[in-house]
Amino acid sequence: MAQSNANTAPSPAVKPTSLSARYAQIRAQTEALTAPLSGEDCQAQSMPDASPIKWHLAHVTWFFESFVLENFEPEFKPYQPAFRVLFNSYYNAIGDKHPRSQRGLLTRPTLDQVFAWRRNVDERMTALMHSASVDSTRAAKLIGLIELGLNHEQQHQELILTDIKHLLSLSPLSPVYRPAWPLAAISPSPGRWLAQAGDQVTIGHDAKDGFSFDNESPRHSQWLSPYALMNQLVTHGEWLAFMQDGGYREPRWWLSAGWDWVQSQRIEAPLYWRRSSPDNAVSQGDWHSFTLHGLMPIDPHTPITHISFFEADAYARWLAQTSSAFSGARLPTEFEWEAAVAPDAALHASRANFAESRALHPMPLSRAGEGLLQVLGDVWEWTSSSYQGYPGYQPWAGAVGEYNGKFMVNQYVLRGGSCATPASHIRATYRNFFPTDARWQFSGLRLARDYG
Repeated sequence: MAQSNANTAPSPAVKPTSLSARYAQIRAQTEALTAPLSGEDCQAQSMPDASPIKWHLAHVTWFFESFVLENFEPEFKPYQPAFRVLFNSYYNAIGDKHPRSQRGLLTRPTLDQVFAWRRNVDERMTALMHSASVDSTRAAKLIGLIELGLNHEQQHQELILTDIKHLLSLSPLSPVYRPAWPLAAISPSPGRWLAQAGDQVTIGHDAKDGFSFDNESPRHSQWLSPYALMNQLVTHGEWLAFMQDGGYREPRWWLSAGWDWVQSQRIEAPLYWRRSSPDNAVSQGDWHSFTLHGLMPIDPHTPITHISFFEADAYARWLAQTSSAFSGARLPTEFEWEAAVAPDAALHASRANFAESRALHPMPLSRAGEGLLQVLGDVWEWTSSSYQGYPGYQPWAGAVGEYNGKFMVNQYVLRGGSCATPASHIRATYRNFFPTDARWQFSGLRLARDYG
């Protein structure tokens, strides 16, 4: 089999011994996410943008076989040659791909066979990481590709949660993925604007800080005018006020493409919201939301989630025109967000609601605090920045260069991670990106405005 063209990879961030332990932990965590699911749950595909859980389990295994073992394993042989096509996602340099919209039709290999493949690849990867067969000149490339594969798998851990949520939401039985409901009644604290000085700032990942994706580099200077950020995320209760004021029925708040989307898709509420009464009332008691814990009443104090860029932008426009306290409200740029968050990123991460908290739902503020709150975890925050390369951006060489660069069109950047993001996967420079109408991810918003 021809060798895949993966000549350049991210710089190594850890030693092989610790990398082996990290590999085992992340691979085990992926499988742990499937524990509440049946084989039927793992087979189905709810929409073209989502993938079956079985496909996720196979694809991340394909990644290690195609990019690592094929390039570094002595006397490499594929576990099953047909898997090269079946579980390729979008890497044209690797070869043909099974149609994305037909992944749910792949009843073979079976789920058990996919798990057997995972065990085979894990054994071979472990042997490779502990072998002396790779010379020192290639070791850095090997470590870098393994680290990329682990971060890739963590992305798919989040997708497993968001994709199974979408699938389960389509069932009239409102199935439960995790039984315990994590929310408790709290007393809300009022939000406030936090002024940011602006000035010349440095944006992007520092290579000395370990792994990053290629779209986080190079570090570069960015001029920011003075601005302010809300210290809190927009909540479900605040979103209800937008709905009660006819926000989904008033075209003046919407971008033209957004209004066309609202009309054509008959959008009247965030994704997963369901009316609990047949009338047209729009109040808290009239809505429930499907969650990974089942169908639950809307909690007004939790951050709003599962909204599109179109919805986030329309909400900011509405609030800017209807509330003097929010005059000039808008979405922040990704540079404003990073400049405000990066200096205290470690502190924010220590307080964040990531996947490890097992809430799997945005949480209300448990305390009032100084500074920005919930900037990491809970919900991905839409920004007004279109997804494009930084000045001087160069994708990685070879097939892994298709990872990010070729998607830099018709997408917007989100920052901060969510309640489904693994804690070790996120950082202040991380750039997520989705089309303007995407909302099956845990996506929400924080407001900004010009200051001074």
